[in-house]
Amino acid sequence: MFVALPVPEAGAEHLEEFLAPRQEAGPDLRWTVPEQWHVTLAFLPAVPDRALDDLVGRLGRAAARRTPREVRLAGGGAFPDPVDAKVLYAGVDGDPAALEEVERLAAGARAAAVASGVEVQGGRFRPHVTVARSGRPLQATRWLRVLDAYAGPRWPVTEIALVASHLGEGPRRRPRHEVLETFGVGGSDAATQR
Repeated sequence: MFVALPVPEAGAEHLEEFLAPRQEAGPDLRWTVPEQWHVTLAFLPAVPDRALDDLVGRLGRAAARRTPREVRLAGGGAFPDPVDAKVLYAGVDGDPAALEEVERLAAGARAAAVASGVEVQGGRFRPHVTVARSGRPLQATRWLRVLDAYAGPRWPVTEIALVASHLGEGPRRRPRHEVLETFGVGGSDAATQR
């Protein structure tokens, strides 16, 4: 499972239009699909059933404590670095208060998981949306120049989601993502599912 900041449809469509003509130039890359674009706030490799209800409650409270702000996808980068890249990503941009709120959303999601007895994996939080992966390390500086030219539309951060990832169950053996719950940021009325 993971806790995510969803990318709204308009933001995903804008980035997809920007990337589409450039994807043919990257045959060594596996491009991710817009339906799965999100900003991972916390990666939870195993959530025991007994911890799920507590996790949901804590995530709801953590999201409600934050203030909705506007962000956008802009620029980009590579993991682990531009010289030996295995992942290309679009960055998250906004004014300092907006970026601080996204950082606090991630910290709150991670704290909620730990308090619920759920393991959290991952290093330092760097807000991004993965757009492509490579099976082997590649020199990505030309891709970073392309991504640096990108700036998408702004959108208000009004919800976060708890998502189950079913590996290999999606099209072309990609993961299938299932939104289990959504939580309103700042107490906004985000729809919940389960």
